[in-house]
Amino acid sequence: MSSEKPFDDKHSFQRPDEEQLRQKLTDLQYQVTQQEGTERPFQNEFWDEKREGLYVDVVSGEPLFSSKDKFDSGTGWPSFFRPVNDGNIVERKDRKLFMTRTEVRSRQGDSHLGHLFDDGPAPTGLRYCINSASLRFIPKESLETEGYAAYLDLFE
Repeated sequence: MSSEKPFDDKHSFQRPDEEQLRQKLTDLQYQVTQQEGTERPFQNEFWDEKREGLYVDVVSGEPLFSSKDKFDSGTGWPSFFRPVNDGNIVERKDRKLFMTRTEVRSRQGDSHLGHLFDDGPAPTGLRYCINSASLRFIPKESLETEGYAAYLDLFE
């Protein structure tokens, strides 16, 4: 079970309007988060990120995953065995590509993040396979200044 952390008062965690999204996101970030795209494995920003920190939705800023719950799945995408707050994740059935998978989206930003599989490590047995383009990484040492001080205890 994930640690249920509160939303931080310094953030509204809302989805920007379309014009703001186009200005804020790179082409790849837009394609992944808004058009349910997938970036290339092993050629994305966070697949091999080793620093401690928090991964937030690139669209809304809502906290999604901790580096403490990240593992090397060998797939070439960042993989996590649980979110920092179950309430920030929405799961939907995805029947594209002639199979049924579980799509993972952010609740407030409604960003396509990636997919959820049941082949992850203990303690959950889950693998959240997430596109780097849907994430913004906040290093542990920047959590307080970025307004995510409530998540510092994840790294103690």
